[in-house]
Amino acid sequence: MKKIFFLLIVPFIINAQPGKSLLELKHQMNIQINEENELLNAAAFEKKNTGLAILYSVILPGMGELYAGDYSTGMYFTIADGLLWGTVVGFNLYGDWQKENYQSFASSVGGVENAGKDADYYANIANYADIDQYNREQELNRDFDAVYNTNTHHWSWENDTQRREFRNLWTNSEQAYNNIRFAVGALVVNRIISAINAVRLVAAYNKRASENMSWNVSVGVNQQRNLPSSINLNFHTSF
Repeated sequence: MKKIFFLLIVPFIINAQPGKSLLELKHQMNIQINEENELLNAAAFEKKNTGLAILYSVILPGMGELYAGDYSTGMYFTIADGLLWGTVVGFNLYGDWQKENYQSFASSVGGVENAGKDADYYANIANYADIDQYNREQELNRDFDAVYNTNTHHWSWENDTQRREFRNLWTNSEQAYNNIRFAVGALVVNRIISAINAVRLVAAYNKRASENMSWNVSVGVNQQRNLPSSINLNFHTSF
């Protein structure tokens, strides 16, 4: 905390304002100084807004802490956010790459026409040797809506090794996409924790600033023999 003191001696000749003594002038100046002191305090301190801190943290974790004036903890939220976004991008690229691999494998080895096929189709061909085996099981279960058209949804693995190889490629891709969901969830959690921390720091900043910022002015009468009477203005601020 820094303290600054100013001493201002303002001489007044009593006869300069007829009908007013130094004590009356002191009282009048005290009233004016108190009013100006309140204005100075209001201008010198402006509270941080918790709503803005939350908004900044939602946009980019750590920015709420920076707004609150304490980025020492906020930088870890920013770093974590960057790492999580990198994880999302990485898993997405890996998942797309593995998807291209298993679709290419299904087309070249299993005789699959990839156009117009959904995720359930690839999950099914990973579990059945061919379309006939799959359709027979659906018919036995009386799930006729699930039966595939043999002309448009044909596939056939020569052996179980091919099917397992395809399944491994398909599983790697699906696992990568599932990991993206966890990373996105972590991004949301990171923002929530950052927002809570930013609100805490804003509250601490507002409390600390309101306690440390003060302006004080006092008035005194100085009378010395053989010298004109004067009024002393003592100005004190701490921050």
